[in-house]
Amino acid sequence: MTAPMQSTLFNGLIGADLLQQSAKTLFQQLVSYLQPSELHTIERTLTYGAQAHDGQMRQSGEPYFTHPIAVCLVLAEQRFDLPVLQAALLHDVLEDTSVEYAQMVAEFGEEVTRLVDGVSKLDRLKHQAPQEVEADSFKKMFVAMTDDPRVIIIKLADRLHNMQTLGSLRPDKRVRKAKETLEVYASIAGRLGLFYFRLQLEDLAFSHLYPWRYRVLQKHYKLRFEQNDVIAKVRKELAPLLQALGIKASINKRQRHLWGLYQRMKRKSSFNDAVRTIPLRIVAEKEDDCYRILGKVHSLYRPIVGKFEDFIAAPKSNGYRSIHTSVLMPSHEVLNIQIRTRDMHTLAESGIISVWHQHLKQKHLRHERHSIQTHQSMRDWLSRLRDVQSITHNPLEFYEAVKKELTQGDIHVYTPKGKVIDLPLGATPIDFAYAVDHGLGNHCVAAKVNGHEFPLFKALEPAQTVEIITDKNASPHSNWLELVVTAKAKAGIRHYLHNLAEQQAQAIGAKYLDMALQRLGQVGLEQLDLALLSDYLRKHKIDKPTLFRKLSQGELQPSLVASALLGQQLQTTEHAQTLIIHSALDTAIQLAQCCHPLPYEKIVGELMPAVGVRIHRYQCPYIAQANQLDWIRVQWADKTQGVFAAAIELDVRERRRILAIITAIIADEEANINDFSVKTHLAYQDLRTLLFVLTVKNRAHLARIIRRLRTFNEVVDIRRI
Repeated sequence: MTAPMQSTLFNGLIGADLLQQSAKTLFQQLVSYLQPSELHTIERTLTYGAQAHDGQMRQSGEPYFTHPIAVCLVLAEQRFDLPVLQAALLHDVLEDTSVEYAQMVAEFGEEVTRLVDGVSKLDRLKHQAPQEVEADSFKKMFVAMTDDPRVIIIKLADRLHNMQTLGSLRPDKRVRKAKETLEVYASIAGRLGLFYFRLQLEDLAFSHLYPWRYRVLQKHYKLRFEQNDVIAKVRKELAPLLQALGIKASINKRQRHLWGLYQRMKRKSSFNDAVRTIPLRIVAEKEDDCYRILGKVHSLYRPIVGKFEDFIAAPKSNGYRSIHTSVLMPSHEVLNIQIRTRDMHTLAESGIISVWHQHLKQKHLRHERHSIQTHQSMRDWLSRLRDVQSITHNPLEFYEAVKKELTQGDIHVYTPKGKVIDLPLGATPIDFAYAVDHGLGNHCVAAKVNGHEFPLFKALEPAQTVEIITDKNASPHSNWLELVVTAKAKAGIRHYLHNLAEQQAQAIGAKYLDMALQRLGQVGLEQLDLALLSDYLRKHKIDKPTLFRKLSQGELQPSLVASALLGQQLQTTEHAQTLIIHSALDTAIQLAQCCHPLPYEKIVGELMPAVGVRIHRYQCPYIAQANQLDWIRVQWADKTQGVFAAAIELDVRERRRILAIITAIIADEEANINDFSVKTHLAYQDLRTLLFVLTVKNRAHLARIIRRLRTFNEVVDIRRI
């Protein structure tokens, strides 16, 4: 029999009785699964933490250490192991007391101390604003989380108890904490499949952000849920069919959590519409039974087209597996049904918590294959987010980038091999490529969606199969940063642009400098006196590889460097080399948005800091206004790769289906529409001006489209803009 908890743990401490009562509740949970020696370790940790926090009080007036005990209880209910429980009890010691890291290591070891340090906030510096400290602490926790996911589990338990006791804070602080919980911590829990935490955090945040709406919705939904008797009818009709097949399964009502119901109401516009479908869950013993049950459900009730998803065959990236289907009963009720096994249900409810226990406690057992995949998916996701740190060294920017990544709604798309990739709404094939692999993103040149060509920067839709076409010679372009939406893609693009391969950077920079030298002095880099170059490098405290890299990335102007090397004022010359443009995706090449140059048109290049060379059409009005010293000769290669943007404006007479006819012509010519707008003609009220931004192969391709559009009688005028 396990020895009872000592009654003298908190003798002499402020609020000892209340601490003893909280610890007793904790022990009632712990004795069900911890060994006696582990319970003694917990007692020692309780005493240490309580003494460290002695005299500190919560806003509610309770001894502060009741909070770490409550956090530990949350984790004990999920049956976490000893180091996690100890870290929960000590999670504020390094942050809020005089105990130092080395002291805690000496007392409890490196593992526990590292977990505590990962959850702890940074010391507030006098020159830092509170928002900066919060962002810096979040980044610190995030880095620790990628090394050991238990850090975020402790943090979520900490946030859960804080949300449960948020009522003692000022109203403005409650709202700020609730909003942060909803946007960041509940989202992280959802991404990791920690639905035990996610659902509670969302509902608690809802109750503080919109207290009146929460109470009203809670009252109405509870009444609706209790009065619904459809479940008895479904059991009566479906159970005999399953018994005849020898299938054992439970059929139960599924209760929606209130925040999810509130979001559903906003989409559906009313409470009745939001609860019109009746959620049920059928839990079977074996995976094969799930599909047999699905067959019987569809034979009994009419399936609703477009309302079926098989997450057993294609699990979500957080490991979630289940069959979803919606059916219409003869009595006109709509059933929203989930069908899964008990293992799938455990994983869906607890996420990586259940997987964590398998890996720590049952390594000698054969793991369920998808549980291991879920654990790996969790690690992959954390690893991908760690890459986001390369976006910026500014903690506030980092925090906002991760928050944006977390709060955007998800869509699920597939690789050609059927792997599920989760992306935020608005994500493009470029985002998809970087989500799969950095190398895929860095060298992508085109995409196919469901087997058809698809623009690289068009938003993907749910359930599409995406294939990325690569070219080893292609590389990211600075323009991409304006067009991708995921932090992972932005990080990958910035990383590539800021860390170009040294050989490539030197080659490009040397080429730019060579051209600039020839424009000024008719002497190339190879003929330049080495003493002049050495003097320049010494004077500017820079080496040759760095000089060429800065030139390639636009940090230095080739014309200014060439002028300094030759010791003369800038001047023009007709003896300049020509830069050949092979693709819109060439490194350090940008196509100007003001004139949308196309292959086979006469073009000119503008040297741009942090970009490289921006390409304009020769007729671009901008050229006359710019500094002519920053221009270089460029021309298209005989063969170009990729697609290019072109903008055209049409003046058309109003008639039915005019837009459908025009877009059909564009589609017939195998061009994509990237953007579209319409406005009333400035001079004639019966005309409309349509603006299309298209992706085309070259000037000839665009000319063919324009010729076809001109044959349409309602088109009064067409012009490139």
